[in-house]
Amino acid sequence: ESILSRIRSFEYSQKNAVLVPAAALGVGGMLLYWLRSGRKIKTIDMGDGWWGSGERPLKGKEDKSIRPFKIVTSDKEIEDLHRRLDHFRFTPHVEGAAFHYGFNSSYLRKVVAYWRNQFDWRKQVEVLNKYPHFHTTIEGIDIHFIHVKPSYVPHGRAVQPLLMVHGWPGSFYEFYKIIPLLTEPARHGLNEGDVVFEVICPSIPGYGFSEAPHQKGFDSVATARIFHKLMNRLGFKEYYLQGGDWGSRVTTNMAQMLPQSVKGLHLNMVFVSKQSLGRMICIMLGAYVPWLVGLTREDARRFYPFMQKNIYDVLRESGYLHIQATKPDTAGCGLNDSPVGLAAYILEKFSTWTDKSFLNKDDGGLESKYSLDELLTNVMIYWVTSSIVSSMRYYKENFSKDPNLNAYSRYAIYVPTGIAAFPQEILHTPHVWVKDVFKNIISYSYMPRGGHFAAFEEPKLLAQDIMQFVRKVEQL
Repeated sequence: ESILSRIRSFEYSQKNAVLVPAAALGVGGMLLYWLRSGRKIKTIDMGDGWWGSGERPLKGKEDKSIRPFKIVTSDKEIEDLHRRLDHFRFTPHVEGAAFHYGFNSSYLRKVVAYWRNQFDWRKQVEVLNKYPHFHTTIEGIDIHFIHVKPSYVPHGRAVQPLLMVHGWPGSFYEFYKIIPLLTEPARHGLNEGDVVFEVICPSIPGYGFSEAPHQKGFDSVATARIFHKLMNRLGFKEYYLQGGDWGSRVTTNMAQMLPQSVKGLHLNMVFVSKQSLGRMICIMLGAYVPWLVGLTREDARRFYPFMQKNIYDVLRESGYLHIQATKPDTAGCGLNDSPVGLAAYILEKFSTWTDKSFLNKDDGGLESKYSLDELLTNVMIYWVTSSIVSSMRYYKENFSKDPNLNAYSRYAIYVPTGIAAFPQEILHTPHVWVKDVFKNIISYSYMPRGGHFAAFEEPKLLAQDIMQFVRKVEQL
């Protein structure tokens, strides 16, 4: 009996040796799964909305048809523009001011002369119509978008749907130079077509040819929901997203709302504004021992001197934001009535947001990166649609609800994420800070040149970064 009890005791201890770790491993695995799944489940509520005029109809379903659309112009539209340009009232600039006071009025005279006498809006309308345009009604308003499919797909290659979202004061036109690189990469010497996209570029409601919301409260989350509905209406269950400026905010919200639909998120601007003691310590020590607080050498180069780059420069460049986030309609009245005022207001951003040193140039450096035809085409999209006021209201709607733009930072992003950090961006966000919100960063690229309007200014660099990011995601 003594021997049998010892054998049983040994067998029991052997079972324990196997079962206890197995049970611990099982419980631990379940706990880890619960924690991870709990994080993934924490998403922005999709909800619903109505932005049409008046109250939402009680009966009748929304027209879900997708309607072809073409941009048109007329003699009357062009004659009205020319009449207003002819009556431009010139204000002499301060000698030696360059762009330090805003748009240099002597250079503005040159821009207006070109606009009046050489710019061919009919020809630019043809350029705009070279890609297929569409309208569809979502939540009571007409949404405009372009949808470009590749003309040739190499055998065995899957075409990846990519939604690209613009910001202010840009438009869908920002993507015209990058679209052929993404839809026909082999033709442009990019990686022999191993990654091919079909590109969808919508206009944010209130911008360009998308109808403006008629109700208060239309913010980036409402935009995210509408763009998910758009992609679903186009038949896509999974898709890639790309954005900068407001487009970054919208696509990030899309990833936070329906992560199961987002194959990957690529950004060329990041909103990470959470304040903490650790962040303050990082700022204080980063200039001296960047490695100690997780900053790379390149982070430190782009981030310091801190006060100059993150306070003074931002204050100088953000005056428009305070107006648009509080009383956009007041300033918007003048811009909607004067094409010259509109051009000065918009094009000034394409100067200093492209390169901060352009402040010191009499022409704002505008023609060193863009042509006047390109710049004025973007301005004309705002002019002919009378959309400057509604585009400015987007700031009011977003900042009224979320003054620090960090209300959604508690919704961590677990979808594969790629960041292209351009050196002349208004604000640099270090890799270590980005990881606070974006938990699955596949690539973080320090781009060699370029600023805020990446797709417009450096289309090839941005296209290459998007492709290498998607290639990595597809190999996961």
